[in-house]
Amino acid sequence: MNTLVECVPNFSEGRRAEVVEALIQVIQSMAGATILDKEMDADHNRSVITFIAPKEVVAEAALRVVGKAAELIDLTRHQGAHPRIGATDVLPFIPIEGVTIEECVAISRQVGEAIWQRYKIPVYYYETAATRPDRVNLENIRKGQFEGLREEVKTNRDRRPDVGDAALHPTAGATVVGTRKYLIAYNINLGTSDVSVAKAIAKKIRFSSGGFPFVKAMGVDLKARNLAQVSMNLTDFEQTPIHVVFDAVTREAAAAGIAVVGSEIVGLVPKKALEMTAEHYLEIENFKPDLILENRLAAVLAEKRSPAAQTAPPIDRPLLAGCESFIDAVAAPTPAPGGGSVAAAAAALAAGLGEMVAARSKGKKAAAAFEDELSAILNALDQLRVELKSLIDDDTNAYTLVTAAYKLPKDSEADKEERQRKIDEALKQATLVPFHVAEHSKNVLEHILRLEAIGNKNMISDIRVAREMARTALFGALENVKINLDSMGDRAFAGRVTGQIVPLESALKRNE
Repeated sequence: MNTLVECVPNFSEGRRAEVVEALIQVIQSMAGATILDKEMDADHNRSVITFIAPKEVVAEAALRVVGKAAELIDLTRHQGAHPRIGATDVLPFIPIEGVTIEECVAISRQVGEAIWQRYKIPVYYYETAATRPDRVNLENIRKGQFEGLREEVKTNRDRRPDVGDAALHPTAGATVVGTRKYLIAYNINLGTSDVSVAKAIAKKIRFSSGGFPFVKAMGVDLKARNLAQVSMNLTDFEQTPIHVVFDAVTREAAAAGIAVVGSEIVGLVPKKALEMTAEHYLEIENFKPDLILENRLAAVLAEKRSPAAQTAPPIDRPLLAGCESFIDAVAAPTPAPGGGSVAAAAAALAAGLGEMVAARSKGKKAAAAFEDELSAILNALDQLRVELKSLIDDDTNAYTLVTAAYKLPKDSEADKEERQRKIDEALKQATLVPFHVAEHSKNVLEHILRLEAIGNKNMISDIRVAREMARTALFGALENVKINLDSMGDRAFAGRVTGQIVPLESALKRNE
């Protein structure tokens, strides 16, 4: 049976894109681990990375990224609006497919022990993995934050970690590891800079103060935006939906003479949660999920792909519909999506073609000697295709940040300095994304070249198309890296990346 576990590490870094990118690279280095989402927040100075992996892989991927965070994040230099006690502050495991909550608790315990053994970072267990009732709730563990816990743990036995010595790691603090159901991190911004209002509203709506079940809330000061925020975790959105919380915060804010100016999801949100919200606000009679076009289309396509439907004639329009919006978006007179996204899409298509060839080569007499190698290529291309698909949007989002940075004010010297800092930060992200596309494209190309030697010779035209798509993707990604490096103010960063693309350029030349 296939298994999938979701892991959502929260890191105490939301301002240095290169650090977050390094953490992502560590996760992606584990075969079978797939990044679903990343969020960075400068005010909170916190990042949330969401990834999934089989249960046999997820523990090691989590352990490696905890170690990398300990290398790159120093809590003694960290300041932000969000409470924290560790470089990797929270490390939850969530069962997704073919895994029980009990199995995820076992993974949590395994990872907690290994974090201490490998890195000497003490560990606390929370939620379902908690070993003590007072540690089920994260806020109880995080009371006093890094600075307060660092001192109290030395003398107060009740604050000592579940795993490790009675002392925090000097720079990485402690990590809270646990197992939970799907959680929605949901924030509502208020049209005031008075954080006491946000704190008062948070107190009214959170369950621990007599508010809504399955709601955790706190007031946060967003200094950079001159706003106050009600920051929440909704631990069971079906029992307390998003719209119920939004309406409650809106009412409380209005009573204080303040407007709600926006809300945000941190990480990912289940489709059902948004369907429930749409049904509530639109007051749709007889609402059901298959009224939604994408749901109906997914059901139809799943039926078409079922074994019973394999003899049915091919359908054209759904395939075109699947890529038409991307093609139209590229054609639109906007700067993104552009060449970087197209390069990622080309590499993903090359990987997909390679998968088809590998799958149709397996089991053939001519390829009997290469059966294991074909299986390995098939698995590798599947992983590369998934990651490249996510990089299509990542490239567009990265360039959007560059555009926004160039629009920042430059009236004063301070404005100019901040603008340049933001431009450099955005350019780094816009450089790293196509760099990863180039790395993946090179790997796809190498697998395709091997398939050209051992794959089904009746599919040579497919193999050659895949080869040229992968080469084009590698070329396009490198071009996007270079143009961003030319605009970079941080020449040290530019120099490092320039050195790192040399082997990629060599691979391109070898296969001209």
